[in-house]
Amino acid sequence: MSGIIGHSMYAILAGKAAAERKLPITSLIHWHYASYLCGAYLGCDVQTMPEAVCVDTGEEVGYGTAPLDKSPLTGGAVRPWSLDFDGKQHRPREIHRTFYGRSHLVFGWNASERTHSVPWDHLADYCAAVVQDAFELYGPGQRQLAYLLGWIAHIVGDSLIKSIQPGIDLKLLDGKYTPKNRPIQDLFTFHEIGVKELGLNWNAMLTDLAETPVEPIQFHYMRVTRPRGELAASFPNAWAPKLAPLLSQVLKENRRYQRVRNSRLLTQYALQKTKDGWQCREDLTRQAGGLTYAEMVGIAERAHFRHALWQMGEAIVKLFEQVVDRTPLLQDLDDKQPRSWAEITAKWKRSE
Repeated sequence: MSGIIGHSMYAILAGKAAAERKLPITSLIHWHYASYLCGAYLGCDVQTMPEAVCVDTGEEVGYGTAPLDKSPLTGGAVRPWSLDFDGKQHRPREIHRTFYGRSHLVFGWNASERTHSVPWDHLADYCAAVVQDAFELYGPGQRQLAYLLGWIAHIVGDSLIKSIQPGIDLKLLDGKYTPKNRPIQDLFTFHEIGVKELGLNWNAMLTDLAETPVEPIQFHYMRVTRPRGELAASFPNAWAPKLAPLLSQVLKENRRYQRVRNSRLLTQYALQKTKDGWQCREDLTRQAGGLTYAEMVGIAERAHFRHALWQMGEAIVKLFEQVVDRTPLLQDLDDKQPRSWAEITAKWKRSE
């Protein structure tokens, strides 16, 4: 589970863990929640774009780098989709090779650039340098800090769910991170955890996420700008400012296509009430090897899926703590807690 449902949930749980620990970043996450969640997905997954175009309808379909041989809309033929920029056609796989390692840091670099991978034990130093530069080079706003924290959550989440790093105890049908497990993980997270336990409004949350602006600090942490600041001093390699114009188009495309994907995902994950109970879509049942929704829930429960999510939140907040420890400016944040209605109106009431 490393798509938008999974990464949003990882970030949500990490935010709750940060609040429990009373970290000074808690309020900025709260006040800029959409940017926090956007950083937790689009802050890393630059391949969020169509893979193909449905020949029958002309609509863009699929998800960049995931092979697609027929349209999910009609079952008919598809043709490849490309990002048209500067007179060239850029396929999603090319964009992935160019930028994926730059956002994920610890893995995902193409073969010729793999030496630029950031060692796990240097990740906190890298993230702290970026946060320091956000304060000193990119202005006083806290929205970008929330976006950075979401980005950090994504790196940890992907590294654990894809077994780049240990830390998650999870075995469902055929392992941890497999296509067959994806419907179980996403549906359980969406409905059993998100809706029933946390009361999430996924529609509003995903809509807000996709509407957040591109943060200039993303070019910095991906080293697609001129080298400067603490990050350049500590990590002088892999800077590629010539890629900035292409990345700018990619990040805009990510947001545009995520708005298209949102309604499709909400439809895909919707449950239907039948005489036999709640059921998911037939395509998700097929992907999960014929399991009904109730059977998926049972498998997730027996696999202690909630415990795996707890482990994820704990792992992310551990890195949050390490970054805060390395960044005095984060420690000195004015931790503005949301005021209650009674506090807001205390001075408005007429005294008798």
